[in-house]
Amino acid sequence: MTPFELAQPTSLREALSLLSEDGARPMSGGTALMLMMKAGVLRPTRLVSLRRLDLSGIEASANGLRIGAMTTMRELEQSADVQRGWAVITRTLRTLANVRVRNVATVGGALSHGDPHMDLPPLLSALGAVVTVVGPDGERSASVEGLYSGYLETTLKRGELITEIRVPLLSGRRAAYLKCTTRSADDWPALGMAVVLDDARREASIVVSAATDRPTRLSNVEAIFKGKEIDERLLNQAAEAARSVDIEGDLHGSAAYKKHLIGVYLKRAVNEARNAS
Repeated sequence: MTPFELAQPTSLREALSLLSEDGARPMSGGTALMLMMKAGVLRPTRLVSLRRLDLSGIEASANGLRIGAMTTMRELEQSADVQRGWAVITRTLRTLANVRVRNVATVGGALSHGDPHMDLPPLLSALGAVVTVVGPDGERSASVEGLYSGYLETTLKRGELITEIRVPLLSGRRAAYLKCTTRSADDWPALGMAVVLDDARREASIVVSAATDRPTRLSNVEAIFKGKEIDERLLNQAAEAARSVDIEGDLHGSAAYKKHLIGVYLKRAVNEARNAS
């Protein structure tokens, strides 16, 4: 790694000021950032640690779930509030990397990294989650889905930080997230599939990842489910439509392999969501 300065601000205002200079990068958990620096992909001259900022915590209310950006994956996984109201998040986190990584990696860091193999972005996108972003131009809100513009590319502007994530109440909706890994269950996925079913409205929210260069909403599949009772015929039609999305091959699987997986895992995730409590 090239030499760098480590700054440890104690206020958000100070952190934003330090990030305004060329070569500065924010660091939350640092699990992905350190690997990229060791590989020479990133060569920041200054790392701005966010550990001393008051940006952690989990709060469940009648308005939904609020997650501070510096909340670790492990804290989110172990939260009783999350288990009660958003059990799909708890289930997803149990096979996200390993416990050593989850003890350090933060929710905000995972969302801002932009790697399409991450498990939380597709699930939070399907759930309709929104992030609060603070930067030189003030504060703004953005959907989790709207954070991504390409492989390892986000819509975050220079000097902007995610400060919190808000997840709506499920309110009778049922959700599932499934991933296919080619090695161990906690490995990077070849494909991730998030499904949220709204039985009252007969609507579905479906987001795929890892097989695409960013978390991608399957709008054509959602249109097939809209207003209809889900049966085997409809599932087969939806699975075929899902395969029309642009697929990215990588070391976890070829494009042809993932094109097959997307139909299989769509059907499995829909059925798991239908059976979810």
